Amino acid sequence: MDSRKHIRIFTAALIIVGSLTALTRLLVPKYMGQVTEGAFIGEYYADKSSHDLLILGDCEAYENISPVALWKEYGITSWIRGSAQQLIPQSYYLLEDTLRYETPKAVLLSISAMQQIEQVSETYNRMTLDGMRWSGAKLMAIQNTMMPEEHLIEYVFPLLRFHSRWSDLSQDDLRYFFHGNPTTHNGYYLRADVRPAGEFPEERRVRNPEFEAKGYEYLDKIRELCDKKGIKLMLFKAPSLYPVWHEEWNIQIADYAGTYGIPYINALEDIEKIGIDFDTDTYDGGLHMNVYGAEKVSSYLGPRLLEAGLKDHRKDPELAVLWSDKEKRYEADKAAQTKEFAEKGYLAKFAGEDT
Repeated sequence: MDSRKHIRIFTAALIIVGSLTALTRLLVPKYMGQVTEGAFIGEYYADKSSHDLLILGDCEAYENISPVALWKEYGITSWIRGSAQQLIPQSYYLLEDTLRYETPKAVLLSISAMQQIEQVSETYNRMTLDGMRWSGAKLMAIQNTMMPEEHLIEYVFPLLRFHSRWSDLSQDDLRYFFHGNPTTHNGYYLRADVRPAGEFPEERRVRNPEFEAKGYEYLDKIRELCDKKGIKLMLFKAPSLYPVWHEEWNIQIADYAGTYGIPYINALEDIEKIGIDFDTDTYDGGLHMNVYGAEKVSSYLGPRLLEAGLKDHRKDPELAVLWSDKEKRYEADKAAQTKEFAEKGYLAKFAGEDT
């Protein structure tokens, strides 16, 4: 085979691979519009600084704690690797993934996911798994948490899953073809709108209040990996009014924490101490905190994190400059949302309107 034929084959292969890559990039959801949660996990890799605190979990992690507030008040550096409906096994593999880049001093794990060990929607899986960079941790996360109707090959080659998205393409798919805008503040989902807590469905009795063995299996894995790496593990329950955190569940987590000497912070028990006002500190009727509530929760957590051995870095000149930039973007986002909500009574972006 002559050299010209080699070149033609090589060029053709490059064109095919390039075209498939571009097509995949076009069709994979960008999560830059009304629903941004699918962008959260991937944003971690763009931040090159180290973090003393890693926060893991579902919406009770990324909607209730503000890393910028932790920095401003206590000098704690942190990142939330949270995602919608994040399962405890996924929290474990995200911890493994994070350890490829840094070793935090402490891990704060939201334990609300212990009540549901299996995924209920492929969409939630995609929001967690697609954003992870390829590694053994991602492969294991997919294999151990995907639903029966899902297929590993569609995670390896997303084009197989999203090839029919042509009719759903929008301007955002072109606008964010190469890269998206930041959607979080160190993993925190900032919301400055307000919707007071209202009536919730009547609490249902739990038929079998015992957490499943698989949940404990991965909670053990998280604990053991933290022990191996010299990381302080802490468990956290957010002050969310609904879904109900049953006392039977609370007792099990408290017992587990007591057995292994792990701090367990149940913010539900300290709502008055935190100073939460469910008329003003929630954006969705009491399910999650808005930025005003999240800042109160962060202020409450700070002393406990310092007691656990985390350091106040506000006198570190390099970190002070880095976090000053983060503060500016955070405060600008907060101010813009506050102003818009005062004028409209809602936030256009999250209402599905173009801004």
